[in-house]
Amino acid sequence: MSLKFRKVQRKVLSGVDAGKTKTYASAKANGYCDLKKLCKLISARSAMSSADVKAILDSLNWVMDVELQSGNIVQLGEFGNFRLSLSSEGTDKEEAFTASNIRKAKIVFFPGASLRQTRDTMDYEQEKPYEKEKECNRTHLD
Repeated sequence: MSLKFRKVQRKVLSGVDAGKTKTYASAKANGYCDLKKLCKLISARSAMSSADVKAILDSLNWVMDVELQSGNIVQLGEFGNFRLSLSSEGTDKEEAFTASNIRKAKIVFFPGASLRQTRDTMDYEQEKPYEKEKECNRTHLD
C-alpha cells in the first residue's frame, strides 16, 4: 500500500533560497483509525476482548502521563519510546535563565525498529488532482 501525497507551494524562510516559493510533498491521510476500531483490530489478534484492550490502553495513557511528568522516558519495546522535550526563550547570561523562560513541553515519539522499517520502505503515490464538475444544465429544486 502506498502513502498518498499532494503537492503544496511554500515560501522558503531561511537559507540561500529564502523568499523563494518551492513545491513540497504533503502527506494525505486516507481517514482515521479511532480508538474503537483500534481496540477491535487488536482484539481480533489476541485472546482479549475489545473492552479489555480499551482498559489496558486507558491504563497505559494514565501510566505514561505519570512517568513523563516524572521526567522518565517511557520505553514500549518494539513500539518505541516517548520522552518530553522543552522549548524555551534564550537568555544572554546563564544566571538570568529561570523556569519562566520555558515556553512549553512537547512529547517526542521515537519509533521502534519495526515502525522505522515501515517508515523507511514506504511507497508514495501522488493524489489524483481534483476535477471540477462539468456545468450542469438541469433544473434543480431548492
